[in-house]
Amino acid sequence: MDTLLNRFLRYVRIDTQSDETVPTFPSTKKQLVLSQMLVEECEQIGLADVTISEHGIVMATIPGSVEGDAPAIGWVAHVDTSPEFSGTNVNPIVHENYDGQDLVLSGDPSRVLRVSEEPRLKQMQGKTVITTDGTTLLGADDKSGIAVMMSAAAQLMADRSVQHGPIRLCFTCDEEIGRGIEKLDLNQFGVCCAYTLDSDGSGRIDSETFSADQAVIVVRGVNTHPSVGKGVMVNANRILCEMISQLPTETLSPETTDGRAGFIHPYHLEGSVSEASARLILRDFETEKLTEYVQLLESLAVPLREQHPKAEITITIHKQYRNMRDGLSKEPRALEKAIEATRAAGLEPNLNVIRGGTDGSLLTEKGLPTPNLSSGQHNPHSPLEWTTVEEMQQAVDVLVQLAILWGQER
Repeated sequence: MDTLLNRFLRYVRIDTQSDETVPTFPSTKKQLVLSQMLVEECEQIGLADVTISEHGIVMATIPGSVEGDAPAIGWVAHVDTSPEFSGTNVNPIVHENYDGQDLVLSGDPSRVLRVSEEPRLKQMQGKTVITTDGTTLLGADDKSGIAVMMSAAAQLMADRSVQHGPIRLCFTCDEEIGRGIEKLDLNQFGVCCAYTLDSDGSGRIDSETFSADQAVIVVRGVNTHPSVGKGVMVNANRILCEMISQLPTETLSPETTDGRAGFIHPYHLEGSVSEASARLILRDFETEKLTEYVQLLESLAVPLREQHPKAEITITIHKQYRNMRDGLSKEPRALEKAIEATRAAGLEPNLNVIRGGTDGSLLTEKGLPTPNLSSGQHNPHSPLEWTTVEEMQQAVDVLVQLAILWGQER
C-alpha cells in the first residue's frame, strides 16, 4: 500500500525547479516528469477525467458519492520548487520518533536546524520529521501538498461510503515564479471554489496574501579598457550597487519586517561594466502600496541619472498577483467550510495571512475563490526546510472533511 510518507519521498526526489528567466511554459521540462507521474498515479487509484495539458497541468476528478447535484470543488498544488536554492539530487532524511533536539544535517554539518531558532520543531517531539541533508531544499513546498492531495484522493476512492460531491484535482507548474495558472482553463477545471494546499504547519487557513509585483532594474554603462577609463568609462555595476545600497534596511526589507508590513527585496543581481541588472520583488497587503514602492525606486534613480548622464537606468514593473482578500467574498462558503472542516478534523482553525502568494491568489483574482490551507511544510525555499508526516496527515483529514461538508450542499 502506498503510504503518505512513500508518496512524499518519491515526489521530492524529482528535481522540478522552475526558472523565471525562461519564457516557455513550463519554464523547465523537468517539471513534466512529476506531472506525468501524477497522471499515472491518478489513473492507478481510479480517478476519472485524468488529463495533462501541453503545458503540464494535470487535472483529475474524484467522482461524487452522493445522490443529487453537489457542487464541485477543487484542490490545487504545484509541482515546481523554488529557483532560490538547489533542488537537484534531493536526499530526504526521515527522523522517526524525533527526540526534540537540534538536527545537524548530514550532507552539510554547518547547517543545523536549531530548536532555539525553530520553536515549532520542539513541538514535534515523538513525531516523524523529514529534513534535507543540508545540500538542497526539500521541496515540501509544495510536494507536501501534492502528497496530501493524492493521499486524500486515494482514501476517498478506497471508501465510497464516505458521502461527498465531485472533487477536481489540479496540479500546476511554475507557481514559484508567479505563472502557476497562466495556462489553466477555468472552464475545464469546472469548480465553484478551490483550495490550495500550500501553507505551513497544520490547521492554518490563509484568507489573505501579499499583493506582488516584480521590478527589474537595468543599468547600461560604457565600457573601455581600464587603463584608459578616465572620463570615458561608466561602470554599470557601481551605479546599480549604489542604487541598491540606498534602499531602506531598517524598514521595508524581509529581514526587518513581519506581520502585515511590506517590503522591497532585491534577490538577484548580475552584471558587468557595460550592463548590470537587479531583480526585486515588491510586496504588501495593500495593493496601492506597491505604487509607493515603485516611486521610491524611481526617486533613487533620478540623482544617479543626473550624476551619470551617459548611463541609462530603466525600471520595468511586472505585475505578479494580488491579495485574495476581496475576491473571497464571491463565494463565502469557501472560507466558512474550511474553518468547519478544520474543526471537524480535530484542529483549531488558525485564520492567518500569508506573507507570500499562491496559485490561489491568482485564481481568486480571476474569479475563483481559493483560500490556502496547511500542508505541513516549514522553512520553504531553504536547505533548512522540513515537514512531518503527522502534519501532512492532518491536512489529509481536513480535505476529507471538506469533501463531506461540500457533499451536503445539494
